[in-house]
Amino acid sequence: MKLTSFRKAATVTAIAALVATGTAGCNRTPAGEADRPTVVLSLSTLNNPFFVELRDGATAEAKKQNVDLEIVDAQNDSATQANQLATAASTADAVILNAVDSDAAGPAAKALNQADVPIVAVDRAVNGADVASFVASDNVAGGEQAAKALAEAIGEQGEVIVLQGVAGTSASRDRGEGFTKGIAAYPNITVVAQQTANFDRATALDVTTNLLQAHPNAVGVFAENDEMGLGAIQALGSRAGTDVKVAAFDGTEDGLKAIEAGTLSSTIAQQPAELGALAVDQAVKAVKGGSGDDGPSDQAVEVITVTKENVGDFTE
Repeated sequence: MKLTSFRKAATVTAIAALVATGTAGCNRTPAGEADRPTVVLSLSTLNNPFFVELRDGATAEAKKQNVDLEIVDAQNDSATQANQLATAASTADAVILNAVDSDAAGPAAKALNQADVPIVAVDRAVNGADVASFVASDNVAGGEQAAKALAEAIGEQGEVIVLQGVAGTSASRDRGEGFTKGIAAYPNITVVAQQTANFDRATALDVTTNLLQAHPNAVGVFAENDEMGLGAIQALGSRAGTDVKVAAFDGTEDGLKAIEAGTLSSTIAQQPAELGALAVDQAVKAVKGGSGDDGPSDQAVEVITVTKENVGDFTE
């Protein structure tokens, strides 16, 4: 979705502010000298259980490591996030960035580079800027696992619909890439439609309803996150888990409950709390300016296929 002229103007203003204020850094503690570093966690949205869990994991790790963690919510708006990063340029020792849009975040992140504020990207990559660490699940591998799970659930044949996440995010791109690669191994399965539902449950309800009308013979749905999978389940009603199998991605509490109920056939479980904790740890290492094992580095967090057979391992 294109930004309005107002949002474009706001983004330009925010980036300019970053450049103007970043070099001053008057409120930041010099790297390596902070007993209690200030780290800003910039989240794309908190209107998603996955990112709430990520926030909670980051908060717990921040307390453990004596970090002053400031959390800001961009509400899925790139211009809002740019403004928040402009403020962080003069107040933060490091920024953990969960980009609304991997490309749109680039200019603001580049300005943070110029202000010598280290960036840890979490869950989604940041394009066009340097990051000290990228902490994420292996979304490509997870997409392949989702394809295998869905194929097995539908007997390796039939028509499938794909609900895509927010356009421009690395998470959506990589999960889609993995799913496309994985489903290609099943010649009797055809992907008949792919449409963005923005990682949002309500949007997925509407999109799935429309796609099912256009493709009434679909027997499978792959949703690139649990929220969209749950929206698809709402659209399917009594057909969910019986006539039509739904596979999703994240392993949120609601997603796991849907597997227990039999309406969701599988989800690829991430570990959002672990992502948040690792991101804080990498931010601290970046502030201290260490190298080797003591310095920041990319971190990959394992993903696991969850079905009714093993869901008990993930629930209390």
